[in-house]
Amino acid sequence: MLKIGLPKGSLQDATFDLMHRAGFSLQVGSRSYFPSIDDEQINVILFRAQEMSRYVEDGVIDLGLTGRDWVEENGSDVVEVAELVYSKQTLHPARWVLAVPETSAVQSVKDLEGKLIATELVNVTKRFLAKHGVSARVEYSYGATEAKVGIVDAIVELTETGSSLRSNRLRVVETLMYTTPRLIANRQSWQDAWKRMKIENIAMLLQGAILARTKVGLKMNVPESSRDKVLALLPSLRNPTVSPLSERGWFAVETVLDESTARAIIPDLKRAGAQGIIEFPLNKVIP
Repeated sequence: MLKIGLPKGSLQDATFDLMHRAGFSLQVGSRSYFPSIDDEQINVILFRAQEMSRYVEDGVIDLGLTGRDWVEENGSDVVEVAELVYSKQTLHPARWVLAVPETSAVQSVKDLEGKLIATELVNVTKRFLAKHGVSARVEYSYGATEAKVGIVDAIVELTETGSSLRSNRLRVVETLMYTTPRLIANRQSWQDAWKRMKIENIAMLLQGAILARTKVGLKMNVPESSRDKVLALLPSLRNPTVSPLSERGWFAVETVLDESTARAIIPDLKRAGAQGIIEFPLNKVIP
């Protein structure tokens, strides 16, 4: 049995969606921490992302999904199996930033000497300050950190788009780190041949699901007279698949490409002679 920890909280819905795209069906009640999964070899538990790396390191679970930030914060000794670039809002990395009120005189981290900073990421913040030779007080924030500006001199907060900071009239001074979700494994579990293969299989499916989110498939019928013109327009992971149809002189063409590229070239494909163009979504793309 492989014990997997998935994040409870803000990243939970995005994680369940990713697992679904990877081919796993998860069901959980609103008050439950033990989702059911359609794989009898896997047992799933929900933990806070902040705690996940400690449970993986200690062997409570074999595999966990949490942010790089919390692995760094906890100083956990784990195997990083894969980086999974997805989040609750975007497909881009989030970042921890040092922020102050728009009217603050603070222009750099050096200006925080002797000041008070609130954050959930206490250890990373202390190391950042030490690296810059700054002595400041860092207190743990139990949430609503942005609301504490005015009580403290600065905050270190996680942001994806910066919209929440702007709405609270905060200005970014420095970026401490970028973070993305990581699939991490217990070191002893990684040495177990069966568990390692299971973990590697899960990682492959999850990475394929993430890659597929920005891609689509295209199918079309192309007459022989237009084949070269159509193929010249088509990007592909390798080369487009071209198969002769039962009707002589016609070919079926199929490819995978970025969704943004598809919308740009479909009109050109039609003008080049392609017919019956079908665009379809993808669950997984395994390079």
